[in-house]
Amino acid sequence: MFVRRLILRSTRSKLEENEFSIDKMRILQKSLLALCLFASAMATPTPTGSIEALQAVSQGAQLFSTNFIKTVAKERQDNLISSPLSAGIALSMAANGAAGTTETQFRDVLHLPSKTQTLTGFQNLIDILNNVENVTLKLANKLFIGKDFQVKSQYKQDLQTYYHSDIDSVDFSQSAKAADTINTWSKENTNNRIDSIVQADDLDSSLALVLANAVYFKGNWAHQFDPKATTERPFHINATDVKQVPTMYRKGNYKYVELPEHEAKCIELPYANKEINMVIILPDKIDGLAALINNLEAVSLDCNVRLAQTYEREVRVYLPKFKTESKLDLGDTLSTKMGLSEPFSNTANFNGISDIPLKIDKVVQKAFIEVNEEGSEAAAVTGASVRPLSIVWKPLEPITLEVDHPFLAIVKYNGLALFITKILWHQQPKIST
Repeated sequence: MFVRRLILRSTRSKLEENEFSIDKMRILQKSLLALCLFASAMATPTPTGSIEALQAVSQGAQLFSTNFIKTVAKERQDNLISSPLSAGIALSMAANGAAGTTETQFRDVLHLPSKTQTLTGFQNLIDILNNVENVTLKLANKLFIGKDFQVKSQYKQDLQTYYHSDIDSVDFSQSAKAADTINTWSKENTNNRIDSIVQADDLDSSLALVLANAVYFKGNWAHQFDPKATTERPFHINATDVKQVPTMYRKGNYKYVELPEHEAKCIELPYANKEINMVIILPDKIDGLAALINNLEAVSLDCNVRLAQTYEREVRVYLPKFKTESKLDLGDTLSTKMGLSEPFSNTANFNGISDIPLKIDKVVQKAFIEVNEEGSEAAAVTGASVRPLSIVWKPLEPITLEVDHPFLAIVKYNGLALFITKILWHQQPKIST
């Protein structure tokens, strides 16, 4: 589950001290998204322009996702759960109101197509993801506007039409009540998994608006693990440290490939709706995850292509149960490390939102994921605040894949990354709000 919040504040000096917050999210993974979603779109009568827009947005989302995960994973030396999809949607809603060089930076960093294609593409993408069967997958967007702050009607109409965003007016000067309103929305759209995306201290009368995106997923495995087969097994945190963790076991038919050039292995674990799966990427070496992340573009591409080309084979899978959550302050990550500096500066141009100068004040993300014998549950919320300113088949011998050291787990819909998790050690942390 994931929620992202984007806060915009005015660039006028008396308003600059205020902050913005985002909260909780969960992980969604992408890969080969354009082709897969193109196929989904073709299943129903869809105008050619809509299909092309969906393709363009999907391709851009995949590029942003890989760069986002590489950057965030390098910064965090602990377990990580994140939703690049949630981050991308929240930021694209802000980008829709940007102009000039601010808009250019958004398009470069998010890999967005033209404005028309971006709007149509996200509209179709959200429609598709909100209508997936046999699992629970839900995306929601919300625009919280400060009392008496004037937002241009075209901007509000675009969010309602293309992002299916609800719009609500709140009095940010009543910070406790406003925070409760936003957090209630977060809870309702993440099955109570993310219940505090903002604090009262994040809000004040200088706040113009909050853009929020929530992603929630819960699904059972296509073939569930038997809880009776779960036992304590060693997990190698590093070359010298080992701890015992609850590890699931199942023998079954899965798509599995080895990537010797990347010193890694990949396996695809399908959910009840087989368009959604979890891909585990396991480095061969106990300490090989950092190198894998540094080369994530090539590793992800080769893993996805080869999984698509291969047949299922019998695999004995040992996979740790895990539950983790993360809280990320993404302002410096986006502005300094990913090149999205202008939207956070006093030179930001959000003329499409309001005639009052605005800038992004803060971007925070909270995410949660739990994987057990039945399946997985994940959620994420992202918020932004603005202040005024083919292979030939042959029988194969069964193999054993033991996930017993740091690895990546990616939840994907037809190749689109919904959530991505980096597990370095087995823990169940409690993230303070």
